[in-house]
Amino acid sequence: MQEKIPPFSMPMFHEWVPKGIRPWIYLLQAFCFQFGGGVYLGAMNDMIGEYQWMREDVQFMMYCTLAGMAIWFPVLFRMKFRFTNKTLLRAAMLGVAVTNLLTAYVSWLPLLLLCCFIEGACKIQGTFECMSNVQLWMTPTRDFRVFFPVLHLFIMGAQQINGWGAAWCEFFGDWRLTHWVVCGLMLCLLLFQHICLRHFRIFPKTPLWGIDWLGMAQWVALVMQLAALLNYGDWLDWYNSPTTWILTGTTCVTLATILRRMQMLPHAFISRKVFKFKHVVPILVLIALCEMLLGTEYMLEEMFCEETLHYTDYMGAWRYWPALLGCWAGCGFAYWWMKMHNFTYIRLAVVGLLSLLAYLVQMYFLISPDIAREMFFWPVVCRGFAATVLGIMFMISLHDSMDFLTFFQGLSLFNMLHMVLGSLFGVALYAKLFGWCVADAFARYAPSVNSGSVARIAQGDGGVASFVEQMVEVNLAVGIKTVYGVAIFGCILVLAGFLLYDAPMRRHTRTMQPWRALGRRFLRPLVRRKVSAV
Repeated sequence: MQEKIPPFSMPMFHEWVPKGIRPWIYLLQAFCFQFGGGVYLGAMNDMIGEYQWMREDVQFMMYCTLAGMAIWFPVLFRMKFRFTNKTLLRAAMLGVAVTNLLTAYVSWLPLLLLCCFIEGACKIQGTFECMSNVQLWMTPTRDFRVFFPVLHLFIMGAQQINGWGAAWCEFFGDWRLTHWVVCGLMLCLLLFQHICLRHFRIFPKTPLWGIDWLGMAQWVALVMQLAALLNYGDWLDWYNSPTTWILTGTTCVTLATILRRMQMLPHAFISRKVFKFKHVVPILVLIALCEMLLGTEYMLEEMFCEETLHYTDYMGAWRYWPALLGCWAGCGFAYWWMKMHNFTYIRLAVVGLLSLLAYLVQMYFLISPDIAREMFFWPVVCRGFAATVLGIMFMISLHDSMDFLTFFQGLSLFNMLHMVLGSLFGVALYAKLFGWCVADAFARYAPSVNSGSVARIAQGDGGVASFVEQMVEVNLAVGIKTVYGVAIFGCILVLAGFLLYDAPMRRHTRTMQPWRALGRRFLRPLVRRKVSAV
């Protein structure tokens, strides 16, 4: 007998609020929570110029925010059982508002890192509280093939609009204007909460006993140590610096204590049971590999736009709109693939990797000092599409591979790799390869420069300074193109692994036809049209 699903309701609203708009109000609140970021990369250069920070410092603040979001996942439901919906939303809104205000005016780096971490936790708590209350409205059967595409529709959309808004706030006023806008938005939501919502408990009040807070602190330390090692490693010249050796040693000690605690405690912050599910470890490895490939956005694409094309923040902000188009197209495609046709997730990953490969190949052939920015449109669309499709696919695969009790622990590991460590490892690898490639390019070009050629250059229109600037731009472009080529080979290897796993000799138990049958189905109308034309 099929279980009877209760009708959807939102009793936390006062009765005078129309029932038809209540879910949309919560979706709007979730969208607003995603604007909080602590540090906004669209205004990175102004922050670096005002406080004389390094670029690595500002990037590390961003990763602290993402780490706060990733670490807080196992605690989300415990908070929901302990506090009312109104209390949690109020606390999250106040946390985002206060930390945004502090990050705009505090210059002490340790306090800024703490503020960014707290903001990440408040941001994910508010988003979860809003989306969990409207989940049954979106899908009465709790079908995550519907929920995750809709969730990414808001999350990915807000991220792109957030970066675009930060760049233009910097252009029209001051980089702190973005922080004030987010603070004002949170205060408006707080006023709305006070007027329209009441305290209501969906679940019985459950104390916060049994949470492994010490284990949570150990995971925070591990993620921050790894992030610092990967973020500052290139600046420290890796293991030629004693700081890197000390950081590596403390990271190993932290990892050892975490593993020991997982063996001793049956209810550790992240249980060892998570790693016993059949497909969890391969999924986590694939997440790390895909995020490494997507790390080209943060390293190569940003460097090419700033160092070679000399784009300012607001000139490069137009790229957020093609990325937004790709993200929303990826959400629609994932919904069509998984829900409407129930195709296999492996082949959805193949589609995502093909889109990522298309982005890398287009960027490889487009890299040039005299390129027009409009030519970046389709590569950026492919990047946004690939990132969204792969993210949704991995979350669905993780959900289907685990039980509900450990799913949020798996989500925490997923987001540690998805938002922090995977892309950081890729950026660190690309930075090292880029340094080798640029040094090699200058070494190959140096023998052609002698006293005679310098004299001829000095007599030209631009002089020696113009020649040196042009030479630097060309060698930077060569280095970026070379690293893009390495990323293309890496993407082909990962794609080949998926295709081999889905080879025809394996037993097919899925509803989708094999690739060969789909190819014949696609080519048959074209062949008939050609024969009829002859």
